[in-house]
Amino acid sequence: MKIHEIREMKDDELVKQIELQKKEMVDLRFAHQLKQLTNTAKLSVIKKDIAKLKTVMKERELAKVASAKKEIKEGVDA
Repeated sequence: MKIHEIREMKDDELVKQIELQKKEMVDLRFAHQLKQLTNTAKLSVIKKDIAKLKTVMKERELAKVASAKKEIKEGVDA
């Protein structure tokens, strides 16, 4: 999953995608333990995708906090 695709998603879509990726990670780990997983690189790809999704969510949260602080500061200065 590309970062520009993730940034285009809405917040609720990000949450759903994280949950789906986590479920897939559990399934892949289980298959790996049972020696049924042929492409073990999928594990690291899924981990990285989850990290990207969480990073974008955190960036959005920080942007909201920063804009709220800016509005408060502007209200105090006025």
